[in-house]
Amino acid sequence: MSWQRDDFSDGFVVPPMPTAPPPAPADGWRAAGVALLNLSGLGLGYALVRRWWLTAACWVATALLLLVALPADPDGVPGGALVAYLAVLALAAVHGAVVGLRTRLMWPPAAWIAVVLGIVLLAVPAGGVALYGGARDEATEQMLLDRLERADKLVRTAGRQQFQNAESDYRRALTVYSGLRSDHPGSRAAERVPDRLRTYYTTVASAYEDKNYCTAVAPLKYLRTIPRTMDEKELGTLATWPDGRLATSLYECGTQSLSGGSADWATHYGELLRTFPKSEQSAKVNSSVEAAVDKAVKDVRGDDPCKAVERLESLNSQIVGLPGEDAGQGQALTENADRAEKNAESGTYDCGVDQYKDGSFAEAVTTMNDFVKNAGTHKNVARAKKIVIAAEVAQTVPAAGKRLPTTASGGSISVTVKNDSPDDITVLYTGPVTGSFTLKACGKCTSYSLASTITLGFEPCSDSGKNYPQRTIRLPVGTTYFVHKAKSGLGNSPASDTAKLSSGYIYTECAYTTKYGY
Repeated sequence: MSWQRDDFSDGFVVPPMPTAPPPAPADGWRAAGVALLNLSGLGLGYALVRRWWLTAACWVATALLLLVALPADPDGVPGGALVAYLAVLALAAVHGAVVGLRTRLMWPPAAWIAVVLGIVLLAVPAGGVALYGGARDEATEQMLLDRLERADKLVRTAGRQQFQNAESDYRRALTVYSGLRSDHPGSRAAERVPDRLRTYYTTVASAYEDKNYCTAVAPLKYLRTIPRTMDEKELGTLATWPDGRLATSLYECGTQSLSGGSADWATHYGELLRTFPKSEQSAKVNSSVEAAVDKAVKDVRGDDPCKAVERLESLNSQIVGLPGEDAGQGQALTENADRAEKNAESGTYDCGVDQYKDGSFAEAVTTMNDFVKNAGTHKNVARAKKIVIAAEVAQTVPAAGKRLPTTASGGSISVTVKNDSPDDITVLYTGPVTGSFTLKACGKCTSYSLASTITLGFEPCSDSGKNYPQRTIRLPVGTTYFVHKAKSGLGNSPASDTAKLSSGYIYTECAYTTKYGY
């Protein structure tokens, strides 16, 4: 220490006052106390050594962390903010230890008390972490509950739409339910999923509850696929919940289609027999099919036999395709298919008769020819052949179709038919009796122009120099309609004649063909 002389003194100079307390002796307990108090995040260590600006800096750092962290978020505090704050605390602890090593404390009187106080106050950040963890867990729970509610809303909205339009929403909701159970098994939201799944199933299958069985098929089939994507243990009894309902829907929808005449019935019955072959619904399939065949057989004798025949033919082809073996109904279904086929064949005759009576002569020809071809020795084959002839005549002479022909033949009146045509001629006739025969071509004859047949004095088969092929038949008294058709002549149209036959006469009928032109 240096001394200076002061002219206004008596020879001695007073030393100047120090600007800060002299450094205290080094004290490790004091350094540890300041460091521990700074770790609380409140800067209390700095406060005890009178470093107010540094204390305020610690408060600011903690306040910034709280602003970032609160309110608690499921994702927690951003990593960067947390690392920065921990770095500030570590720096404050180290720096506080350095400062506190040689700086006396403002309070408490003993350094060891500061150490104890610092250890106690470490509960503040520890408690804060615990409280924040709890708040974060609650935020996570709320987030999961919100996610659950959004999925529930999807289901409610989808339930007001057609399934094909809502299926994607149903799948999204199911993904949420499944994720909650697998990813957050202990959460409150996950605990509510089983109840939500029951609501989900009943919503998807609401058409079944409304007895709209055909509409219910698609959503119930979808519900049966859920065990492929979600653990059956999670589903419990819901895993098999759709089975009985789907079997019922397939049966009821198939039955509705069958009774309504739709062809979809076989698709539904087929799927029922393949998917649930041992179900009580499958056991009823053959009875429904049998009833449908019975009705169609009865309808053959009704007002529209042709429609009934088409129905029987359709039933036959569809019944044959049903997989009834696994369901124990193969033999019964085969018998019904055979019955439908046989009645369709015999019903073809009734259809042809109906067409003939309705004046649909061309259709009647086709139908009766099919019947004759397939009927074998059926009792109506002979009359069907007669109806074919009469229908062909009626296509040219509609009056010939006013009465259904019988199987009668012969008569008391002789009628000779000659062929005045260059082609083989088929002669068809109908009236009290019906029949047909063929006459060979006339070698020297030609087809007549249509114009020449309507001129005065037209007389075919009148050339004595020609040898006309001919045949004599016997017919009853009454009106007989004739049609002559060339078997191979191109461009020729049938000629016709109406003969009113009386007893005591011999008749000659001339067959010829006409063509357009002069």
